[in-house]
Amino acid sequence: MSEKEKMLDGHLYQAYHGELYKDREFCKALLHEYNMLSPIDKEDRDLLLKRLLNVKGELCIEQPFYCSYGYNITIGLNFYSDVNLTILDQGTVTIGDNVILGPNVNIYTAAHPYNEIQRIKGLEYAKPVKIYDNVWIGGNVTILPGVKINQGAIIGAGSVVTHDIPPYVIAAGNPCQVLRSITKEDVHKVW
Repeated sequence: MSEKEKMLDGHLYQAYHGELYKDREFCKALLHEYNMLSPIDKEDRDLLLKRLLNVKGELCIEQPFYCSYGYNITIGLNFYSDVNLTILDQGTVTIGDNVILGPNVNIYTAAHPYNEIQRIKGLEYAKPVKIYDNVWIGGNVTILPGVKINQGAIIGAGSVVTHDIPPYVIAAGNPCQVLRSITKEDVHKVW
């Protein structure tokens, strides 16, 4: 089994292996080009994102944007991210339709073993992250490996999401906790 296959299957793998190193360097080169483009050059920005990510439809990722590989990220329709999105996509990151991310959101799939000998050898593993449809994630949120944020959830700014979040709730904090369900009054409120 190759190091890339181990990474994608959630096994311990050598992160600095030749193939994975080359993939990260290629990703960094595309991201450098993307982040240096003029913000008004939307067509070229979109083309670069479509080369890098698995994109299902229209999206907007404000510059700068960072990720590890790109090919492990799938983004649904009508996606928006504010500035400084960072996705460590050693594992798969699946983002549904109509998702909004505030500035400085971090999505991590990479994790390190508790065994110090394994860490010294450069071994790590990855757990997938899934964000379902119609989720809103506030600014400065960090999502840890293996987390699922279910349909319609809202994550408050500054949260550290350490475990799965149920659908249609408002959650916030460090660690992120469910505060309450989203009510009919919330849905019909006009701001």
